[in-house]
Amino acid sequence: MLDLSFYKEKKVFVTGHTGFKGSWLCKMLVNAGAGVVGYSLYPPTEPSLFDIADIASDIHSVIGDIRDYKALKSAFDEAQPEIVLHLAAQPIVRDSYRNPAYTYETNVMGTVNILECVRNSSCVKSFLNVTTDKVYLNKEWNWGYRENEELDGYDPYSNSKSCSELVTHSYKNSFFADGCVAISTARAGNVIGGGDFAHDRIIPDCIRAAQKKEDIIVRNPYSTRPYQHVLEPLYAYLMIAAEQYENSEVSGWYNVGPDDVDCFQTGALVDLFVSKWGDGLKWINRYDGGPHEANFLKLDCSKLKAIFGWKPHWNLDIAIEKVVEWNKCWMSGGDVRACMDKQIEEFLAK
Repeated sequence: MLDLSFYKEKKVFVTGHTGFKGSWLCKMLVNAGAGVVGYSLYPPTEPSLFDIADIASDIHSVIGDIRDYKALKSAFDEAQPEIVLHLAAQPIVRDSYRNPAYTYETNVMGTVNILECVRNSSCVKSFLNVTTDKVYLNKEWNWGYRENEELDGYDPYSNSKSCSELVTHSYKNSFFADGCVAISTARAGNVIGGGDFAHDRIIPDCIRAAQKKEDIIVRNPYSTRPYQHVLEPLYAYLMIAAEQYENSEVSGWYNVGPDDVDCFQTGALVDLFVSKWGDGLKWINRYDGGPHEANFLKLDCSKLKAIFGWKPHWNLDIAIEKVVEWNKCWMSGGDVRACMDKQIEEFLAK
C-alpha cells in the first residue's frame, strides 16, 4: 500500500478541486507535502467544504471552466504539473436529465480539453481520469462488473462518463502508447463523508434533515449501491497515479469500490445513519418514481487488489461514524480542518 510521502514536493494539477471529493483530495495532497494547483468552477454548493475548510489557503486555486480550453491551458502551462488528477464533472444524475447538453459538454469535452493539455506538454508523467461505476451497461445482475465489461451508461450523466472513458482510451492508444505518459481511469462507487452538501444525495439529505430536526425523506429506499467513505477512492486514486508514475505498465482501467458487505439498500444505509446520529431522528419512505436510475449496481475490484495489493480501510459502519463526527463538529462550530486532518491520519494508520 502506498506511502503518501511519495507526493512530497510533487507538482499536482487537480481539476474539480472545489467540489466535495476535490476538497478532500487537496487536503490529502497538501498534508503529504505536494504542491497543488486546482482548476475548477466556484464551489457547486452553499455551504461548501472548500470554503468551510479554507482549502484555497493551502493550494493555488484557479477558478475556470473545464470547457474553456484556452483558460485551462493557460493555468496548466503555468503549473507545469508532473501528475494530473481529473475530477471536474457534472456529477448529478437528475441534473443530467434537466441539462443534458451541459452535462456532455462538461464531462466529455472537459476530458478532451485536459487530455489536450497533457498531449501538448512535456512535463506530465501520470494522468488519472476519475469516472464512475455507472459507466457500465447495467444489467442489474447480482455480481460485480469487471473492467472488461461493456460501457454504456443509461442516463446522460452515466453515458457522458462512459464517453469520457472512451475518450481517455483513445488518447492513451493514439498519443501515449509509448508509455511516455501513464494514463488510467478509476471507476468509483458512491462516496460519503463530511462536507458533502450536494442535493439529490442521500447522506446530505440526512444531514439537512438532522439540522432541521425533521424526518429524513427517502425517495428510493430499495436501490442497492456500493457505499464507501470518500477517503477510500481518493487514496486509491493517489495510489494508482503514484504507481504508474514509477511504472507505466500498471496503467489501465480500475474499479474502486467497497467489499460486497458494504453494498447497502438506501433504506438500510439511512437506518445506520439514524442509529449513529441519535437525537430521535427517523426517516419515512416517499418513493417518487423519478427518472430512471439503476436499482442494483456493484463493482468487482479484484484487479485493483491483485495489482496493487489494495483493500478497503473502513467498513460502512466506521464510515458513517466519521460522517457523523465531521458534521457534528461543523454544526457545533468546531475546527473542521483539524477534524479532517484527524480522519486522514486515522485512515492512513489503518
